[in-house]
Amino acid sequence: METATPISIIEPRVALSPWRLFWQRLKRRKIAMTGGIILIFLYAVSLFAGFISPYRYDHLDTNYSFRPPQWPRFQGIHLVVPRTESGTGTFVYQTISTDTRPLHFFIRGDEYKLFGFIPCSIHLFGTGDENYPVYLFGADQFGRDVFSRILYGSQISLSIGVVGILLSFAFGMIIGGISGYFAGRTDTVIMRFCELIMSVPALYLIISLRNAFPPDMSSSKIYAMIVIILSFIGWASMARVIRGMTLSLREQQFVLAARAMGQSHLRVICRHILPNTFSYVIVAATLSVPYYILGEVVLSFLGVGIQEPQASWGNMLSAAEDVNYLQHYPWLLAPSAAIFVTVLAFNFLGDGLRDAADTKS
Repeated sequence: METATPISIIEPRVALSPWRLFWQRLKRRKIAMTGGIILIFLYAVSLFAGFISPYRYDHLDTNYSFRPPQWPRFQGIHLVVPRTESGTGTFVYQTISTDTRPLHFFIRGDEYKLFGFIPCSIHLFGTGDENYPVYLFGADQFGRDVFSRILYGSQISLSIGVVGILLSFAFGMIIGGISGYFAGRTDTVIMRFCELIMSVPALYLIISLRNAFPPDMSSSKIYAMIVIILSFIGWASMARVIRGMTLSLREQQFVLAARAMGQSHLRVICRHILPNTFSYVIVAATLSVPYYILGEVVLSFLGVGIQEPQASWGNMLSAAEDVNYLQHYPWLLAPSAAIFVTVLAFNFLGDGLRDAADTKS
């Protein structure tokens, strides 16, 4: 008696959504994922800068001007911080290795505001003794902790890119969508205005406006001015690209169907056209954030951005203008390492997003 041959049943493959396909392609790009992890870490650190840093950004002690970096060391099973005192020359220090204090965690210190509004005084680490300071990255010319100022500076230098991109891209997408959707005379007027905006150099505009304002402007107002001006200049290029994409999308069947159903022009633009440009917008935003960060760095370095004692990566680098400082106190260049890592991580992530969004790759 012949036995029936079993019939193999092939299970149908589940169709993945475009976003899941995008995520799968992105996960295969290890460099892009590494860049994303680095950025998540940097933004998390900047969010808790007051807690992680042992001192406030304006905490100074002229007794430790240009103190070199000195990390805690293990003494048995305990972390200790040796005492440092001035040596024979100016800004020459020597370590008293036999005179130490234990390093404590979750210790009280300078007051700060967590997330900008919660009063706190607990710091991640410290000694609790002013004679045994913890300067991981050394001190600047005023005896301020470089490590703490880098963390506080990241709140400005990192956030200015995100805030600027949100403003400029949101405005650029709406204007570009309107221009491409209505076309004709509306498109001509909007595009000529975009070209006029793109011809204005942002750096010179900020410098000119800064000189027109009072010299004692607060850092918060300067921060807002930089964000607004960079966003005002940056939206035009995004509007031109979105306009070109909208010109092709406006003739697609789903757009024509939405218009035939009587949906308003604004609803068609915001609900059906602009969401189909998100893949490009996400990639462009990731690649554009470094330019906003570098813009703030350059302006603060030139003295027209964030002012002392508020910390930003740009005004911290202004101390490195002195060649003597660079030769004898190289730790003052620590903010440049933070800028380099941040810009590189954004570029890695942006390249990965661009490749993942390209369905032909």
